[in-house]
Amino acid sequence: MTNVVVVGAQWGDEGKGKIVDWLSEQADVVVRFQGGHNAGHTLVIDGTVYKLSLLPSGIVRPGKLSIIGNGVVVDPWAFAREVERLEAQGLKISRENLRIADNACLILPLHGELDSFRENAAGASNSDTKIGTTKRGIGPAYEDKVGRRAIRVSDLVDRDGLPRKIARLLAHHNALRRGLGIEEVDGRALLAELEAIAPRIVPFVDTVWSLLDDIRRSGKRMLFEGAQGALLDVDHGTYPYVTSSNTVAGQAASGSGLGPGAIGYVLGIAKAYTTRVGEGPFPTELTDETGKLIGERGHEFGTVTGRARRCGWFDAVLVRQTVRTSGINGIALTKLDILDGFKEIKVCVGYRVNGREIDHLPAGEAAQAQIEPIYETIEGWDGTTVNARSWADLPAQAIKYVRRVEELIGAPVAVLSTSPERDDTILMHNPFEG
Repeated sequence: MTNVVVVGAQWGDEGKGKIVDWLSEQADVVVRFQGGHNAGHTLVIDGTVYKLSLLPSGIVRPGKLSIIGNGVVVDPWAFAREVERLEAQGLKISRENLRIADNACLILPLHGELDSFRENAAGASNSDTKIGTTKRGIGPAYEDKVGRRAIRVSDLVDRDGLPRKIARLLAHHNALRRGLGIEEVDGRALLAELEAIAPRIVPFVDTVWSLLDDIRRSGKRMLFEGAQGALLDVDHGTYPYVTSSNTVAGQAASGSGLGPGAIGYVLGIAKAYTTRVGEGPFPTELTDETGKLIGERGHEFGTVTGRARRCGWFDAVLVRQTVRTSGINGIALTKLDILDGFKEIKVCVGYRVNGREIDHLPAGEAAQAQIEPIYETIEGWDGTTVNARSWADLPAQAIKYVRRVEELIGAPVAVLSTSPERDDTILMHNPFEG
């Protein structure tokens, strides 16, 4: 049986929640492999709405094992709050259905403080260094991880060395805070906070890479999910307006401890148009009434932050690039119904930068800011795609739009979503079947 990785093929918020929920029902294990509690899925199960930020989507389904992998940065307090909230909705969360990698790194209060200070300072000075972060400490936590000074989940289990590790961490952070004019962190207070929260985390801790290898050998189905879209990847996205981790499909292996050979099928999720939250380049952004209309129809507000999303036409250049950098085998195209009734629909098929036509996203920040989209205009459709569950239910021109998208991005549409309802899905190919 094939293991499946789900990646956002744009800047995130592509409607992964519905698709991941549908896939998780078929999986035995759901693994979260990157990010923190700065992004989320909204799942609707039997009329109940579950909002997840850190926990894998399998947690809402009985009989599934959910795993937070080593590629995730874990805020223990946010974790505890999310567990409490979901348990208040009737879910049972225990070691039986949830594990956390012992080698995952922690997000501490000092990380959120530093994140907020930097972002607020950049905004106050009207600086172009403002990234548009959620101010939840994800970036600073990843900095400490690669700086080899992070506190890890395993440190909450074996606490003998915790005071020494806190001292090492604060040698860096307190020097930084002095330079920024921020009050220094009291190491004893931080130690007390970690000791207090540890009992909420320790019961779930496991050697995840070994557990997953056993699961792989047993032939069970695994679903790997990330948080942000591939265009927010720290290497392959619109740098520096990106997240602080790798979000492409290859991270599913390194962010969980499995070898890349365990990955069978990569499903990319893309909207039939494009959205983005926060700062950064957006070649097809619409700031006119059309963009406003798309946002209103699509209810484009962030699950975690509530921020309004910027909206624009489908950018085939960016999705085609993601297809290549993530090795995407098929696309789940979502929110096709939002385009119902448009007389004309535009699709970006190329870029013009300084008078030169190119077919990819340039790496340079200055070049990204100068992109002019080259559009192809496609005739819209009068009928509705809402609630369509087969090709026969779709207007002919909507089918032509989907087929043209496939040609432009170089990948087939394996799943087509025509409303937020779980059953309003047209399946062309089941990813778990390879």
